[in-house]
Amino acid sequence: MTGLLSFLLGGVAVGAAVWARRTYLEFWGQTSEDYKGTGPEFELREHLKGPFVCEGVIFGPTGRVTARFSADMHGAWDGNKGVLSEKFTYCNGDVQEREWHLTLGNDGKIQANADDVIGDGEGHQDGAAVHLKYKYRLPEASGGHVLDASDWLYLVEDGKIINRSQFRKFGVKVAELVATMRRADAA
Repeated sequence: MTGLLSFLLGGVAVGAAVWARRTYLEFWGQTSEDYKGTGPEFELREHLKGPFVCEGVIFGPTGRVTARFSADMHGAWDGNKGVLSEKFTYCNGDVQEREWHLTLGNDGKIQANADDVIGDGEGHQDGAAVHLKYKYRLPEASGGHVLDASDWLYLVEDGKIINRSQFRKFGVKVAELVATMRRADAA
């Protein structure tokens, strides 16, 4: 009995360590407050306005690049409500379009939705970073699975934006996206 109890307690300890690592030390453990007072102030209405170009890669669950893409984007704002239109062209020739509808609260909170997002995404802007969490439905050609998404946008000093996103299914990372965004006139 003592051996079984030791085994169970060991399992609980390992589970707790894995949970603590994911919650506090990994990508999903970040909070927008971690970036308060850092770098240039990310102002969505200013930094996501007008035409943008974007280039990036998507990594699969093994950490290998599974897709490359470029995108044309355009942001338009009317007060605290904005629309971010995106047109992605992937390395295999596939084209995907999305239109985000964003609402920015006076306290930095963000509400976002798009056709392939289940419900509303929620986020926050603080300092040089913007965070958005949502449930994303893959296209039917990719299985139509619903994934938990965590998007981070980091503003750098020259006005470019670095985007890092992770997608999980049942808590397991299945994809990661890394991209850069810059004003089209700076391209």
